[in-house]
Amino acid sequence: MPGVDAADEFETIERLFRPLAHPEWARGLIDDVAALPSRPGYDLILTKDAMVEGVHFLPDDPLDTVARKLLRVNLSDLAAKGAEPFGYLLACFWPVESGWLEREAFAAGLAEDQAKFGVHLLGGDTVVTPGPASFSLTALGWAPKGRTVARSGAQPGDLIVVTGMIGEGFLGLKAARGEVGLEDERVAALIAHYRTPEPRTDFALAVREHAAAALDVSDGLIADMGHMARASGVGIVIDLEKLPLSRAATAWLETRVDPPAALTDLATGGDDYEIVMAVPPGVFDSLKREADARHLRLTVLGEATGGDGVTVRYGGEIIPVTRTGWRHG
Repeated sequence: MPGVDAADEFETIERLFRPLAHPEWARGLIDDVAALPSRPGYDLILTKDAMVEGVHFLPDDPLDTVARKLLRVNLSDLAAKGAEPFGYLLACFWPVESGWLEREAFAAGLAEDQAKFGVHLLGGDTVVTPGPASFSLTALGWAPKGRTVARSGAQPGDLIVVTGMIGEGFLGLKAARGEVGLEDERVAALIAHYRTPEPRTDFALAVREHAAAALDVSDGLIADMGHMARASGVGIVIDLEKLPLSRAATAWLETRVDPPAALTDLATGGDDYEIVMAVPPGVFDSLKREADARHLRLTVLGEATGGDGVTVRYGGEIIPVTRTGWRHG
């Protein structure tokens, strides 16, 4: 793991990251590689996300929650593919003014979520930069050979289904900026979701067994449904009034003068990390039983149709949506 400041880098690895490493596959973090045993009958599934201070997290966000979110958004990608996570590679770009307290907080966040989700660090890199703090993580998982759930399997007539609640990421960012006028308890809940979203890792098997197509809601629900529609060659029709909302989001919506516009904001804000799926009607009841067993909310938003693109309705009327979600530069 070569770095800019060798002494500082190796001390960081020794003190903070070696305790997180997989006891066998990471080779003690003393080599430039990890060595993973093959797993007959399975595909190795990989995903990668990066986070940059001021772009993906706020400068005053606690670094333990930054680390946890970085790991969780990658685990969310694996869950939406029906994959079981087991490890990750990490790259840290520390500002020159950062010290041990910041790095220790980051490592503590990783340690907490490693234990929660059953994964280990396998290797990576840590360097110093004159720019803002930046982090990149590659998550690895297994899925039975040929069973990885794609974006491209939706068929006309499939139900469009989403886990959990939508709009928490959008409102959580506003809450972290002090822009949501709600009770303190609801503001705190929104901020917690924004900083540490819950990846649906325990629902990955159900996704793999029942979903024709799936992906996680990161760019925004409407944008991500658009990705599914394009990949599958179908249209998707959803009704905004069916959006699953938390109590905090419902309270916020009640203060809006234009409910369709407010619901569109919730459906395009992104950072929710729920799973949106195309599900054949004949297997929905079975999928719902799996969700109920996990106390997980499951909502039918609409259906896949002939045609293309995403059609958004409110009260039966089509709502024009000009910005469907987050667009990366």
